[in-house]
This record gives sequence, C-alpha cells and structure tokens, in this order.
Amino acid sequence: MQLHQSSVAELQQWESELAREYAAHQAANLNLDLTRGKPSAEQLSLSDALDGILGGNFKDEDGNDVRNYGTLEGIVSARRLFAQFMQVQPDEIIVAGNSSLTLMYQTQEFAMYQGLPECEAWSKQGGPVKFLAPVPGYDRHFGVSQHLGIELVPVAMNDNGPDMDQVEALVAADPMIKGIWCVPRFSNPTGIVYSDSVVERLARLPKIAGKGFRIFWDNAYAYHILDEDAPELADIFALAKQFGTADNIYMFGSTSKITFAGAGVAFLAATPANLKEFLKHVGWSQINPDKVNQLRHVRFLKNMDGVRALMKQHAALLKPRFDAVLQQLSGLNNLGMASWTEPRGGYFISVDVLPGLAKQIVKMAADAGVKLTPAGATWPAGNDPQDRNIRLAPSVPTVPEIVKATEVFVTCVKLASVRQELAKRS
Repeated sequence: MQLHQSSVAELQQWESELAREYAAHQAANLNLDLTRGKPSAEQLSLSDALDGILGGNFKDEDGNDVRNYGTLEGIVSARRLFAQFMQVQPDEIIVAGNSSLTLMYQTQEFAMYQGLPECEAWSKQGGPVKFLAPVPGYDRHFGVSQHLGIELVPVAMNDNGPDMDQVEALVAADPMIKGIWCVPRFSNPTGIVYSDSVVERLARLPKIAGKGFRIFWDNAYAYHILDEDAPELADIFALAKQFGTADNIYMFGSTSKITFAGAGVAFLAATPANLKEFLKHVGWSQINPDKVNQLRHVRFLKNMDGVRALMKQHAALLKPRFDAVLQQLSGLNNLGMASWTEPRGGYFISVDVLPGLAKQIVKMAADAGVKLTPAGATWPAGNDPQDRNIRLAPSVPTVPEIVKATEVFVTCVKLASVRQELAKRS
C-alpha cells in the first residue's frame, strides 16, 4: 500500500495496526544501539597480536630506538608503509599518534591562527572564515570548524559526491571560503564514492579559490570494502600535481578501524612544504608521537598485502550486519516513506525519511529501546533544515540484534509517516 495513494479509511486502519506493533516493541524492554560507527569486539580481536609483538626488539629498520625521544615526523618504516597506504612518497607523509581527528584539528587551527607556507593566517585575511560542508556529512568534521570559529556553508551531496556546480560557484564568489571537508570513499554517512569527474574538479578547485584554500581529504574508509567490486577512488594528489594545486591538499588517514580504534596510528599526507610548516607548529607541543605503537603496527601489518588481508576479515564480520539492515529496510520499498543508501563499504547507512519526521522517529525508536544517532547530526550545528536524515551504524550489535533494532526502526518510520499523512488529510 503506497502512502500517498491510500484513502483516509485505509490510513486509519494502517495506523491502528502499526500502533499495536509499536506497542509490542515497547513492551519487549529492548536495549539496542545503532549510534556510532565503531568496530565490534570481534573486529578489535582481529588485531590482538599487536600485544607483545615487539618481543623486546625496539629498533626500527634504521637503527632508531623507538623508546627514546625524537623523530617528530614518525619512524622510517611507518612512513614507508603508510605512504603506500595513502599512495604518496615517504617524504609526503608524517605518522603521528592514534587520532586523525587530532591531525585535522591541528592542521585547521594552524591555518586559522598561525598561517600557511604561502600566506598569512586565515583569521588575518579580513573577514569571517568559511568552510564548505557537504551534507549529509560527518559531525566531528563540522565540530572542528565550529569550535575554531569557522562558519560552515552546507553544500549538497549527490550520488557522485559534492555538487560541484554549487561548490565551484561558492568558491569563485567568496575568497574567504578557505576549504572543503571531504570523505571521498564510502562517505560518512551516505557510503558513496566520489566519481572521477568530481575528484578532478576538486583537484582544480584551488585555481579559482582565495589565498590559502585547502581541501581536507579524510579518506577514513579507503580500505573498508564490503564488496570486492566496489568503486575505486581517483587519486586526487596525482591530479593536483598535474594541475599545480598539490599544496592545496591535506590528506588524512588512520588505522582506527583497522587495528585498535583507540590505539592505532594516524597520518597526514601533503607536500613536503606543507608538512614542514605543520611540524614547525606542532613541535612546540610535543617532542615525538608514540613511536613504539608505530613500530608495533609495522610489525603487525607488515605491508599493504597485510592490510588488505586484515580488511577482508573485517568485511566478513561487517557485511552480514549491513545486509541485515538492508533486508529489513526493504520492508519500506514502494511505500513512499523513505529512501536509503546501499553502501559498498564504510560504516554507515544513510536513511532519508519524509521531511519533518527524523527527530520524531529517533525519539520513537528510543522510547522502544533502540538508540539511534541524533537526527540532524549529519548537518552543521545539528540542524537538518528538512529534518529528514538519519544515520544507521550497524557495526557493533550482533546480526540478530541488528535485525530486531531495524525492525523497530521500520515500524517507527511507517507509523510516523502514516500519522503525518493523516494529519494532512484532516
């Protein structure tokens, strides 16, 4: 039965049936959680061999004792391994602590208040600093900019990535737009992969931008593949070198969802000039990152074949969870109540419900024992102007728990949608 084609009598009967179904969910005393995209305990256990792997040998390949001070840019073996991971040269990457978000914050803070190799600090350029925020997007990216006093300008996402017509028009018109946040492969939360055309247009974008423009390329899910034939991502850094814009690209990555989420290693890839400037600033706050942990990761992962083999083990745990969500969401097919993404990798499924219902549905789910990411979290300041996007994160619960949680979610979507339609008809 299609929502908008149903008679009032049909809607009333439907509402009565769904209300009973929802009450049964409430009576079940559930306690399920589909909020944040973090690895399950099973996934974390895939990397337990990190514990004790050094066996008392603390020397890196160049003889550096990783227990001692120094090597702010990261150890030689880690830079070589993660340069391959990021598709750059070893002198185009630094390996840091456990958080790529820390690197993003530091990089944006230094650009905002300290300056860049080619120009003064953004905050000294004579106007309010702005940053483009593809939406729906990653709430922690938005939080970094907002905390630093940077105004976020939402731009639409489509199946190919950010709407580049909109992006280019905004950047060309306003030199105080200083950058754009990007999660280019298996984007958070939609799971889309930026098309080759979008990547090329992004690589050219600094040519029409103001001084000190930077693309923040957070390739957090580069190897988090669920389907072997998932789309590849074009190499923005190689393209930027062709177009003379490589200095305008910051690329971030980490092993947070590869090894231990809270004890991985993070890295920043950029031109040597950008890395030199970054290290000049960060050197005032630390002498070196955790090099012992860097060496642990090199010994554990070994090479890119090791990374890919580990990620196949992750996929074997994640894919049944994603399939369970998508199977339950299929119960909304052809009802005119919602649309959703079917990602080929990453950690999230994005659902768009009818305008004005996302917050209500999240509350209804919570009242039935299912926690969801707050509605609006995928927009700057948590303000989804249409109140329709909901992000589902199925990595932690078991498959039976996911089936039940998504069943409750589907009931909430149906009941809220039918009630909204009845209200319109009254």
